[in-house]
Amino acid sequence: MNRYPLWKYITVAVALLLGFVYTLPNFFGESPAVQLSSGKATIKVDARTLAKAEETLKAAGIAHDGIQLDFNGVKARFLDTDTQLKAKDALEKAFNPDASDPQYVVALNLLSASPAWLTSLHALPMYLGLDLRGGVHFLLQVDMKGALTKRLDSTAADLRTLMRDKNLRHGGINREGERIVVKFREAEVRDKARNAIGDSQPDLLVADQGEGSDLRLVATLKPEAIKRLGEFALKQNISTLHNRINELGVAEPVIQQQGSDRIVVQLPGIQDVTRAKDLIGRTATLEIRMVDDSPGALEAGLAGNPPFGTEVYTERGGQPLLVKKQVVLTGDRLTDAQPGFDGQTNEPAVHLTLDSAGARIFKDVTRENVNKRMAILLIEKGKGEVITAPVIRTEIAGGRVQISGRMTTTEANDVALLLRAGSLAAPMDIIEERTIGPSLGAENIKKGFHSTLWGFAAIALFMIAYYQMFGLISVVALASNLLFLVALLSLLQATLTLPGIAAIALTLGMAIDANVLINERVREELRNGVPPQGAISEGYERAFGTILDSNITTLIAGLALLIFGSGPVRGFAVVHCLGILTSIFSSVVVSRALVNLIYGRQKKLAKVAIGAVWKPGLAGK
Repeated sequence: MNRYPLWKYITVAVALLLGFVYTLPNFFGESPAVQLSSGKATIKVDARTLAKAEETLKAAGIAHDGIQLDFNGVKARFLDTDTQLKAKDALEKAFNPDASDPQYVVALNLLSASPAWLTSLHALPMYLGLDLRGGVHFLLQVDMKGALTKRLDSTAADLRTLMRDKNLRHGGINREGERIVVKFREAEVRDKARNAIGDSQPDLLVADQGEGSDLRLVATLKPEAIKRLGEFALKQNISTLHNRINELGVAEPVIQQQGSDRIVVQLPGIQDVTRAKDLIGRTATLEIRMVDDSPGALEAGLAGNPPFGTEVYTERGGQPLLVKKQVVLTGDRLTDAQPGFDGQTNEPAVHLTLDSAGARIFKDVTRENVNKRMAILLIEKGKGEVITAPVIRTEIAGGRVQISGRMTTTEANDVALLLRAGSLAAPMDIIEERTIGPSLGAENIKKGFHSTLWGFAAIALFMIAYYQMFGLISVVALASNLLFLVALLSLLQATLTLPGIAAIALTLGMAIDANVLINERVREELRNGVPPQGAISEGYERAFGTILDSNITTLIAGLALLIFGSGPVRGFAVVHCLGILTSIFSSVVVSRALVNLIYGRQKKLAKVAIGAVWKPGLAGK
């Protein structure tokens, strides 16, 4: 009646063991570390970078506690912050000899101090939020006017091209505030231009103005186009910020939209706040230019006398390249960039998609420059670097462009990423900045830990005093629930915040409620004269339905918080929902397994230690 088959006991034991293993990394804390990552698209961090970093630290007499290479870069951990700072200075001097043009990002970081055998099992500690770990909080204001101005300037250039292609004479095309004004001398030409603009620029509202020889077309963006522009600017900036913050190696950054024109950035555990501000605030643009391959031109450029209208840049792999200053296309014309393969050679390639205006310009340029090289540059802080410089094999029409040659699959992915989100769609300003020190985060962890500990102790004392052995079993089940919850949060690499700690405390209260229901059901059966073995069986079976109903209704509320909430509310909801699932398992399965082990093998069980059982009719005696 009260015996589990062997496989159920094994399941519970394995679950407890896994819970212990995946909870364990949270007790080892973090080690100070220095991360070395690429600061430019043309520079790769590989095994040679790792070897150079090791040699630099060895030459400086700095002992490290482990150094590794991963997808974020080279990471070296140290025993204390003093050694960490010395290592940062040494690596900065070795990898960035020219401070005005840094090639690598050398950032302070924190890494898990878990032993290697736990890490090999993918047992990692939970991420800690800003309020627990310390770090920096930024509120960024996106300049929507700047984005609109950029779009109107681009549209004005498109209209000039359109007038030239249609052979329509005009008296000038200029942007005046938030509108584009096109001047004409003849009404017939103005009418033709209005029709041409309507066909090629569906996002523009065009109105006639002026009389006589002073005729004008005034074009403004439609409200829905302005709305789309703002949404795109926010999404593009968020994507770009994600890529940039990856350079800092922040474990779980929070980058999300707030309102219609603001972005919240939270970087838990970041120590180098100045570097973070510099990285977030930097602007970059993509440009396509032609390469000057004239005989002797590159040599003259390297000698300090480049031909008029050209500049010397460095290509991927460190080769110098002479590039013309005239910009053929900018990143504004690029709508998408995806990695793939060349259909003929099966080599890694990048597939680009241009907008209609960009497709027309690109078709003309490629037709006129077959067998010549074209450079794609990323311009940042007034300095440019060549991402790739392919040879134009044939005229490219239709707005679909392929870049291939001398690229690995990884490089193709990197180039596509840079082209997709290498620049900000609109300027941003930091309007709020808050720094939370590690000491304050440690204090929050201490207070949260103590509140949970004392709450658990109070519940344990009450349950043992009131329910005796069954109370002790309930406490063990409650402890296993806490073990499962922390293990799940660690396994899922969830971010724990102060609201999450509050959810853990709430989970403990809800979990013990299920055991109280079970114990009272067993008591009720005993009062009705049911033998102890039967009372245990009936108590668990009858309580299960009530426990399931109450937890499902609470889970629905938790899922609503998870779906519709944001920020701290979602952090609370994640822990709350996981806690409900673990509490059902621990209060029903784990506690029943313990009861069966203790009482299930006793055939003639006379009584159970479940506290005082008042039977009807005895209360008045």
